[in-house]
Parts: sequence; C-alpha cells; structure tokens
Amino acid sequence: MRRVLSLWLYHWPTDLLHRRAGAEAGGPLVAVATIGNRRILVAVDAAAAAAGLAPGLGLADARARRPDLVAREADQAGAAAALASLADWCGGYSPWTATEGVDGVWLDITGCVPLFAGEDELAADLLARLRRRGFSCRAAIADTPGAAWALARWGTAPETGALIAAPGGTRAALAGLPVAALRLGPEIAQDLRRLGLRRIDSLYALPRAPLAPRFGEIVARRLDQALGLIAEPISPRRPTVPRLERRAWPEPILAPEDLQRGTRLLLERLCARLEREGLGARRLELCCYRVDCRVERVEIGTSGPSRDPAHLMRLFAPRIETIAPDLGIEIMTMTALEVETLAARQLDFERAGAGDPAAPLIDRLANRLGSANVLRLVPFSSHVPERAVRAVPALVAPHALGPWPAGRKRPIRLLEYPDPVEVVAPIPDDPPLSFRWRRVVHRVRHAEGPERIAAEWWRDPKAAGEDETRDYYRVEDEAGSRFWLYRRGLYRGPAPPRWFLHGFFP
Repeated sequence: MRRVLSLWLYHWPTDLLHRRAGAEAGGPLVAVATIGNRRILVAVDAAAAAAGLAPGLGLADARARRPDLVAREADQAGAAAALASLADWCGGYSPWTATEGVDGVWLDITGCVPLFAGEDELAADLLARLRRRGFSCRAAIADTPGAAWALARWGTAPETGALIAAPGGTRAALAGLPVAALRLGPEIAQDLRRLGLRRIDSLYALPRAPLAPRFGEIVARRLDQALGLIAEPISPRRPTVPRLERRAWPEPILAPEDLQRGTRLLLERLCARLEREGLGARRLELCCYRVDCRVERVEIGTSGPSRDPAHLMRLFAPRIETIAPDLGIEIMTMTALEVETLAARQLDFERAGAGDPAAPLIDRLANRLGSANVLRLVPFSSHVPERAVRAVPALVAPHALGPWPAGRKRPIRLLEYPDPVEVVAPIPDDPPLSFRWRRVVHRVRHAEGPERIAAEWWRDPKAAGEDETRDYYRVEDEAGSRFWLYRRGLYRGPAPPRWFLHGFFP
C-alpha cells in the first residue's frame, strides 16, 4: 500500500532568517514585503505568533503591538531555493521527494520503511534532525498526499514524532478535521461553514450534485483525492531510478579515507547488482547527505558500460576530494543514472577480448578534464568527405551507423582545408598528368577515378561555397606517394574548374 509523509515547516521563512548571520534579535522576528503601497507581514516566527502577530498584518500595526519587533525583507526566491535543497536532502529517507507550496515537502516512503524500525521511527528521526538545526516542523503519514497534508497541518501530532494514520484508516483519521484541511481556498471553506458543513465527515454522505453548482468540482475532487478515490501523483524533484544503493552511518563521518571506504562499499554493492541484471553503468552519481541538511553530489561517466568497481573507484577518487563534509556526512547513496546491456565476457590468459584497452584512459581523462574537452570521431551520414565524421564527447554513446560501402575508398588523412593545386590534365574528364603542390611538381604515374560527389541539395550551396560538383581521383606519383585530388566544377560553366588536394593515402 502506498504511504506518503507530509512535512510542514510552519515557520520556514523566519527560520531561515534566524540562521543567517546578523538575524539574531531580542524581539520577535517577522518577514515583510511591499504589497501595493503597504508593508505587510508575510511570515512570523514563534515569538511573533505568540504575541498575536500573523501574516497579512500591516507592519505599522505590528510595531504598535510590539515595539521591539525586528523586521527583515522577505526573500521568497531564496526561501524557495532553500526548500528545494531541503527536499533533495530528504532523499536520504526516500528517493521520491517533492516540494509542496512554500513551506512543505512530500516524501513517498512506500517501500522505505524497512530501512528504519518503522514509520514512527522514520518520521521521528527526520523531525529530530530538522529541529536540531533550528527548524519548526511537523509531519504526518497517511495513504494519500491529501490526507497526510491535512493531518500535518490540522491534526494533533505528538511532541516528538508524527501523526500517523493507520493503513486503510484514512476515512476515520480525517473525519474530525475542519473542511479547510481539504486544501480548499479560504472563501470556499467559509461558505461551507456557513452551510453547517464544518467537519470533513459531514461531506461523506452528502450528495455531490447540490455542491457542484455553487462550488464547482473542487470540493468533491479534493475529498476524493484525500480518501484515495482519485489518484493524486507526486512529481519527484529528481528523476527516480531503480538502481540505488544506500548506506547510513552510526556517526557522521568526516575523514577523506572514510568517504573513500564508503564509496568503495557502495560501488561493490551496485556493481554486484548490475552483474546479476546483465547491465553496465554509463553514468553514476554519489550523494552525501550532511548533518546541516545539505547534499554534496559528484558524478562520473564512462565511455562504455562498466561494472568494474576498481575502475569506477579510480574515476571517483579525484571527485571525492572536492566533497566538503562540513559537520559530517550521515548518509551516502550511489545511483546508476544511466545503464546499458553488458554481457559477460570470456577472457583468455592474455585477457583478450576484455574490451577497448583505451576505455580506462578515456574515462580518466574525460572525468578529470571534463567530458566536453575529450572528443572522439564518429561516422556521420554524409557523402561530403569533410562532413563524413563528427566530433562528439568521448562519454556520449555514438549513434550506430552502417559501414561505408566496400567499394568506396577513402584516405586515412584529410587536410583540414583542401589545398589548391595547379594541374595539367586533358579535358573534359581525364585524370591529371601532373600537379604542382606547394612549389613541388608531382608527375602522375597511376590514377583511378573519377568518383563524382554532388553537393548536398538540402543545404544552401552558395552559403557553404559548395555549389559545384566534385570529381575525385586517386593518383600516385613517380616517388610512390599517393594523393587524393578533386576537380571542383565542370568545363561547361562560365568559370574554369579548379583543382584541390584533399588527402593522402598510406
């Protein structure tokens, strides 16, 4: 059965202000913003709430009530970014996390409870860690996101743990809560109260038809979502992957050798799992969850699928040195972000068939220098020789293209730009008898061709300077050197054709 935890940080903006340097004050702290021509309170801390201050109150009125009030400018963008970072940190409890509004986080903890002693232990551990960092928070667990949200904000939770609705007991858990707990707007909730519908259980047996003309479908939809009659998916902040290994430490770790040891352990577990599934990793991510509710991430990639822990550890080693543990790291996870099929290989005594011998070197260079700085040439579907290959990052899997036709011979070396040459050749289509290249005359002893290559019709030929047909010849001079020449243009045009040297044969 699906289980969802709703985390409510009810003083989130002011808790962030308290954590900033210089935000400490002797009086109540509030966050204010300019709305229209007025300065309005948008968030209050616990002391301000105890003094009767609430969001929506004018700053002048608030100061009249509490002259010692400390006001700070609200940073809504910063608070949203911090909430997103906290949602990522909650990934140490569940890989499926999402922000909810401006002060909430959802965790889909389905299948995650076996990592703890139970749902109450999971929630208590999460709340204890956040409260130690100075955050005011409450949590609830239920079968649906709507029910967990309602219980976290409107239910009576214990002092240390979370309010937990028993599996299948959502209907009874929501019965005594006010209708506003269904995530209805304040105007709709007030109208329902005027009709005598104050509690959620008063809506259970009520026909839906009389409500629709006045309130639309929002009331029925929210009720059905909370009860699980309508599915309400949670979109995770980060894509979820099925191949993840996790390790929680009894005490926070700080030493680099402990980080290395933890990474090696996670790699061994993940590679063993990939071997059972016949897969190899192409991209891996190591996440370190710190005590201060932050996440350190490092990522590596490989040029081909791999499940060799020693090789992958060598790639991670320089990246681990960049991790700042701060007060310590409590949880580490290793995730295979991208995998490919990797069949088992039979090796002989010389280790023949062990794969591309250059792959480990390519992986180390790409992960140290950056994948965009290490390139490989891959074939590209084009008849124009200089566009028949493309340079792509070495860690990107090349597209599978068919081989060149067997009868099409190409030199192993091409000039970056074809060099013009002076040629003596009969016309119109005979091969050259001799040519001058860089002040040296080469007399042709043998020639093959021509091979005609037309301009690509889908490109702008004038913009590319390739509006003429090419006739390629493979020639050998009296010294035995072999060249690849081509004639651009035909003799029937207004301008005479020109000859170019494009490459060399071995």
